[in-house]
Amino acid sequence: MASPDSASRPGPAPADAALVVDGLIRRFGSLAAVDGLSMTVDRGSLVALLGPNGAGKTSTLDVCTGFARPDSGTVRVLGLDPWKQSRSLRPRIGVMLQAGGAHAAARVGEMLTVIARCSARPLDPKWLLDTLGLSDAARTPVRRLSGGQLQRLSLAMALVGRPELLFLDEPTAGMDPQARHLVWELLRSVRRDGVSVLLTTHLLDEAELLADRVVIIDHGRVVAEGAPAELTGNAPAQLRFTAIAGLDVDLL
Repeated sequence: MASPDSASRPGPAPADAALVVDGLIRRFGSLAAVDGLSMTVDRGSLVALLGPNGAGKTSTLDVCTGFARPDSGTVRVLGLDPWKQSRSLRPRIGVMLQAGGAHAAARVGEMLTVIARCSARPLDPKWLLDTLGLSDAARTPVRRLSGGQLQRLSLAMALVGRPELLFLDEPTAGMDPQARHLVWELLRSVRRDGVSVLLTTHLLDEAELLADRVVIIDHGRVVAEGAPAELTGNAPAQLRFTAIAGLDVDLL
């Protein structure tokens, strides 16, 4: 596993990288939610961003997608500044945030069709609904969807415009195992088409199955990064800790 110092200072990013974040700082008052973070997503790769709640994952995505302005540092998405050049960038990226984005009163099929009509070369909405297991819910109002269905609709909305780069904030949260595997297969498919992906997740198996590289952050800083096999292969042989007296060792 890379040391925190070396992990926070990656080597030079490829000139054609899909995403380059360098020294990003994002503050909320006196709190630095993102504190000097640097990372790169190469073209056609999938990078998983891991960390505990409050580590700065969503704040990082907010800046990368142009929804928030960085306090310091630079971010380039497909070579563009996501804050200053958002109008040029938006048609080229797909964004799935935890807040969703679908209108509660719209029907599922209508919502996806509207977004498709705003895209230059969209995917077929009916095919996408079928692929994500939402065909039966096509005429259902968004407000009546289950949590897992709403997640799948949000993913469909991010994908329908054929983005070059996908930003996914916990894309399979709230899904049952069958739906989760559908999403995983779809992400593998879009990657084969050359789409770059940055996703946040709390699921270690999701990161291990999908990611080319994993970036682990805590308190807004990169603490480790590398291929999944590199990170798991360097796990310590022993784990030492202290505990209160009377700990049931057999149960542990």
